[in-house]
Amino acid sequence: MRDLCQGQRAMRNMRRQAMQRGVIAVLDIGTSKIACLVLQFDGPSQFRETDGVGPMAGQSNFRVIGTAHTRSRGLRYGEIQTMAETERAIRTVIQSAQKVAGVRVDHVIACISGARPASYGLAGEIVLSAGKVTEQDVARVLGACDVPEFGRGREVLHAQPVNFAVDGRSGLSDPRDHSGDRLACDMHVLTIDGDAAGNLVHCIRRCDMELAGVASASYAAGLAALVEDEQELGAACIDLGGGATGVSVFIKKHMIFADAVRFGGELITQDIAKGLRVSHSVAERLKTLHGGLEATGRDDREMIQLGGETGDWETDRRSVSRADLIGIMRPRVEEILEKVGEILDASGFDFMPSRQIVLTGGGSQIPGLDVLAARMLGQNVRIGRPLRIQGLPHNATAPGFSSAIGLALLTAHPQDEWWDFDMPAEAYPARSLRRAYRWFRNNW
Repeated sequence: MRDLCQGQRAMRNMRRQAMQRGVIAVLDIGTSKIACLVLQFDGPSQFRETDGVGPMAGQSNFRVIGTAHTRSRGLRYGEIQTMAETERAIRTVIQSAQKVAGVRVDHVIACISGARPASYGLAGEIVLSAGKVTEQDVARVLGACDVPEFGRGREVLHAQPVNFAVDGRSGLSDPRDHSGDRLACDMHVLTIDGDAAGNLVHCIRRCDMELAGVASASYAAGLAALVEDEQELGAACIDLGGGATGVSVFIKKHMIFADAVRFGGELITQDIAKGLRVSHSVAERLKTLHGGLEATGRDDREMIQLGGETGDWETDRRSVSRADLIGIMRPRVEEILEKVGEILDASGFDFMPSRQIVLTGGGSQIPGLDVLAARMLGQNVRIGRPLRIQGLPHNATAPGFSSAIGLALLTAHPQDEWWDFDMPAEAYPARSLRRAYRWFRNNW
């Protein structure tokens, strides 16, 4: 565990140095596309280390000075399958973004969408010797958290304190200088497959870039697509990507649960290609231009000329009704939503004060998805577009860019994590498991 903290602290130091230089890139590596945003910061004078609990909780103003995206290569289910193809795609998108920005970028922060994420809830409690909470006490209570055996080959991606309590006064985001005798902490830990994360790190370093951080795509999408009230009262963000569908649950402005379904828009495209016997590119075009999930009587009469989609009228004169296309797409979308519903049930989402569900990602743009999701998952469902940030071009404001924009927000406004605190060496945790949402049911 100590090696993990040292590695994360090294990336945190790189991030701080890059922000002080004024330029850093964020990279959203997905199954269908790879997007890169180049961020320019106002300088170290805007970075306030007194905000929040830990040294990384300061904020800095930024603007986007370069954007680029390209078709993803060599990835499946959000994980790298062919290193050389993914490396070429990453090099292409970074070089394009640098050209638009007119500056060279040496540091990059990436997000990962697959890698089989798993959430854990940890709890710890200490006695306050001075009768008042200091930053050292915050470090000690984090070190006192009980940690389970995550399993072989698992790596901790996020370890964030989500709640503090002083003598039973719960719901504190910053307990420093509070008087009391006992300090308790609840922490959310997100782990991923170590090999998938290692492949991502290795691929980025082969592109001659310094990795200044890795984040969960589900977490980043939630930061971009959820408004402040939804993050405060409780909401779930469903990020429908190409190879994986990420699920993240927020309350009190903290992520308390994250998971992913290894199904996405790519499977819908494959179903269309097999069902209509067309190429993958034609199937993607049919899904984008004519797809939907709610069939009406008019859709039976609306005919789609497959030869017109392929541009080859001589060899392919077939036509298909839009209702038939919807009949191919709907079962797969229902299967994805059923898996998402199982994850939400396991997360304790039904115990949230506000059970808002926000759909984002490229797959969320399928017509009728919000109606179907409301019927299967709950009534409070909306399509979430990412927040508007300074300098972002209009073509990068679609739901498919939620993860990239959320990663930019996380870079500028980082949240405290386990490794931001100087815990005593003998207090590095290693014991048992608590559920991620236990304290929310007790306190809200």
